[in-house]
Amino acid sequence: MSRFRHEQYCAAIVEQTELLRSLIEGADLTVDVPSCPGWNVGQLLRHLGGAQRWAEEVVRTRAAGPVPDAHFRDLSAYTHEDPAVVGPWLVEGAGRLARTLREAGPDAPLWTPVPDGTPAFYARRFTHETAVHRADATLALGAEYALDEAVAADAMDEWMELGSLPFHFEVHPWMRELLGEGRTIQLLATDAESEGGPAWLVDLTGETITWRRAPEKAAVTVRGPLTELLLAVYKRRPVPGERLEVLGDAKLLDFWLERVSFG
Repeated sequence: MSRFRHEQYCAAIVEQTELLRSLIEGADLTVDVPSCPGWNVGQLLRHLGGAQRWAEEVVRTRAAGPVPDAHFRDLSAYTHEDPAVVGPWLVEGAGRLARTLREAGPDAPLWTPVPDGTPAFYARRFTHETAVHRADATLALGAEYALDEAVAADAMDEWMELGSLPFHFEVHPWMRELLGEGRTIQLLATDAESEGGPAWLVDLTGETITWRRAPEKAAVTVRGPLTELLLAVYKRRPVPGERLEVLGDAKLLDFWLERVSFG
């Protein structure tokens, strides 16, 4: 269940993009992005802006199926981007997406990559897609990344929800290998007092992947700041690391991170 109203997500997409535009002012966009191998910062920005425009088209046209997305996946033409050009382009695309989402409202039927899609999916997804790619650019440029606690907690909830959808077992049968007796994983935020508590418990002991918001004893626990935990599940930070501590079955944690990922 999402934490924010539809309008709040629309505003957050624009806010996260504005923060990204401010970050890249005067920056060298040819710097490689370690968390997105094969891309430099300029290519990352073109990917994000292209994806935002793609989502805007899906929502605006009420698409009943996938629309072409090659324009933000083939990034070979964007190796030497100018921040004075790409920054305003990013902001314009984010604004267009937010306006289209507002006009559509949260409940209109349309295609999404997951079952039972509506514009609400894209509003939430692109809030967090933008926030995580802002982290990619921030870390690549050697700056300190910060994310509002409520946004970070909702991003973690979304990651848990999407990562535990049953259809994954049909698309990626090897994910069933995660399930087993005693397999529980806790992500414990040491700096958060967010609604629902500071901990996420992933339960792999049943026939499906489930999760809940509760501090509990687990086979393995990762402790650290909330934003660092979020970057870890997105594979933007190593675990364990400078700010993240692992207690318990580290091999189970590695196995889970290997098999459940997106974004």
